Amino acid sequence: MGSVCNCRKIPKLQILPVYLIGQPVLREEAEDITKDYPDLHKLIDNMWETMYNSDGVGLAAPQIGRSIALAVIDGRPMADSFPECADLRLVLINPELEVIEDAAPVSRAEGCLSLPGINENVRRHEHIRLKWLDENFEPHEQEFSGFASRIIQHEYDHLLGEVFTDHISPIRKQMIRAKLNSISQGRVNCGYRTSAARKPSRKH
Repeated sequence: MGSVCNCRKIPKLQILPVYLIGQPVLREEAEDITKDYPDLHKLIDNMWETMYNSDGVGLAAPQIGRSIALAVIDGRPMADSFPECADLRLVLINPELEVIEDAAPVSRAEGCLSLPGINENVRRHEHIRLKWLDENFEPHEQEFSGFASRIIQHEYDHLLGEVFTDHISPIRKQMIRAKLNSISQGRVNCGYRTSAARKPSRKH
C-alpha cells in the first residue's frame, strides 16, 4: 500500500509571450495596483519564469500585456562587469523614481526583450532614488547607482509607456525604422515566445 501524500500541489509556472514593439499596451501609462490584484503572486512567478527563459535581466508587466505598475529585475548575471548588480533582485510594485543629477549622463548600449535584435547607446544619469512596494506590499526606499540604476530606469520607462529607443537621436531612429517595422509585424526570430501587433503578410 502506497503512502498518502498531503503535500500541497505546486502550481506550474507559465512562460508568457513577450509583447513586441507596436503593441499598444507598450505605449500606455501603467496603472497602480493594490494587494488584492487577482492572482498577483502567480503573475509575478510567471514573469520571473518568462524573464529567465528569455535571458533578460528585467521584465515589466506591459511587456506581457498587462498595463499595471509591476516589474521584476534580476541584474545578478551582470555582476562580473558591474559589481553594483551583485545583489540586484527586485519586485517593483507602484514604483516612484527620482533621477539624481549629480553627474553628467553616461552613454551605454541597451537592448530590450520587446525590441529583439536592437541595441543602441542610451544616455542616462547613473544615480537614482527609488520608492517601491515589494511582492508583499512592504514599502522600500533606496538609492541605486551605475548599471543597476540603468536597469531600473529601463524597466521604469515601460511603466510610463516608453521604450529605450525613445531616448536615441532622430538620426538613429530613422536608421532603425525598418527593423522596428519588421519587429512590429513579428518578422523576428529571437528564441522566445512573442506577441506581435501585426502578423507578417504572406506573399502569394
